Amino acid sequence: MAERSRSHTIEMKGYVYILECSDGSYYTGSTIDLDKRLKEHQDGRGANHTKKRLPVELLYVEEYLNIATAFEREKQIQGWSRAKKEALINGECNLLRNLSKCTNETNFKYYKEKQ
Repeated sequence: MAERSRSHTIEMKGYVYILECSDGSYYTGSTIDLDKRLKEHQDGRGANHTKKRLPVELLYVEEYLNIATAFEREKQIQGWSRAKKEALINGECNLLRNLSKCTNETNFKYYKEKQ
């Protein structure tokens, strides 16, 4: 945060974004300057993941009042499955809850035993 005076601080807006890389993988990041960060990615000065997979394409953006909240959201999305990220990108928010459910073998087996 930039300090304006002793009693007031200026909150920096934050952005969360999802890029698609040339190999089809997704990269999720956050920044206070979206245009600058996208240029860095395209110029090979971004994250290691993207500089090895150029070019990249911006697929999704969320804007927040501060970078701290954007960073928290970035970390949340990074933990999601590819299917869940694609639902978010495509605006299919109604699918997000079902894509969050545990479907591993142990859970499914337990579910079947209870029925």
